[in-house]
Amino acid sequence: MATDARAKFQNPEFRPDFHADLTVSSHDGLQFWQFMIAGSIAGCVEHMAMFPVDTVKTRMQALGSCPVKSVTVRHALKTILQSEGPSALYRGIGAMGLGAGPAHAVYFSVYETCKKKFSEGNPSSNAAAHAASGVCATVASDAVLTPMDMVKQRLQLGNSGYKGVWDCVKRVMSEEGFGAFYASYRTTVLMNAPFTAVHFTTYEAAKRGLMEVSPESVDDERLVVHATAGAAAGGLAAVVTTPLDVVKTQLQCQGVCGCDRFTSGSIGDVIRTIVKKDGYRGLMRGWIPRMLFHAPAAAICWSTYEAGKSLFQDFNQQKDTGTVT
Repeated sequence: MATDARAKFQNPEFRPDFHADLTVSSHDGLQFWQFMIAGSIAGCVEHMAMFPVDTVKTRMQALGSCPVKSVTVRHALKTILQSEGPSALYRGIGAMGLGAGPAHAVYFSVYETCKKKFSEGNPSSNAAAHAASGVCATVASDAVLTPMDMVKQRLQLGNSGYKGVWDCVKRVMSEEGFGAFYASYRTTVLMNAPFTAVHFTTYEAAKRGLMEVSPESVDDERLVVHATAGAAAGGLAAVVTTPLDVVKTQLQCQGVCGCDRFTSGSIGDVIRTIVKKDGYRGLMRGWIPRMLFHAPAAAICWSTYEAGKSLFQDFNQQKDTGTVT
């Protein structure tokens, strides 16, 4: 072995390929900005498509200042349609449009970057890396989305008194200060960290399992695989984290339409208020529309994201081979 190595270096025609060693390969064949664009499109499509369900969930979770009786999804939807019309289901969609694109661009790009770093070259089968990457992604993306999510939820309440996105932003800034936009950030992170860990771990495991069931048809059924795995991951993660989502809604909608105002912003104080008012069942208020939102939303999001990645991969391949038109 040593003799062979010396022979190579003694050969004047031998030239070691240092360039290959210095080339840094991109994860999944994509660049950072391509993950951002694919994620941004996926996030916008997901939230816009499922926005009416999110409105119903917000209405069910935003408790008034007095004890309330249980409200079903059907009753909440019927009340909104009868009293305000179908357009009420889309109040606040502009705020979500402004926040979802940038937040999901950060979300997926951070996830892919961390997954590559944490998995140590084996990104397809490292559950711990998927969970840790998801937590990092949600901490970063929530910092971007939380202000617009607060505006969105306030507009979703029927009699909030806000004329639109910018009116809500200006009034909250002048009346409550900048901190109001991030009143629920801590709760959101505490909710989305386990949500994302469960979501990404379930998604990667389900996707791998579905591909192993019928490996010969993976390419033909790739969209179905991503949609099915995404729906399973979104539905499970949504149910598990519903209590913290109720707390988040209370913090973001405090002082609006009769919702309680919390001086400390403590998660414990909010939970005690909810339990005192509506019992422990109040912590699961809205779990059905939340699951109905996240299961199809995750299917839509992952399918769109993976489709975007495939388009970029094809583009990069054509660019490398010089066949781009």
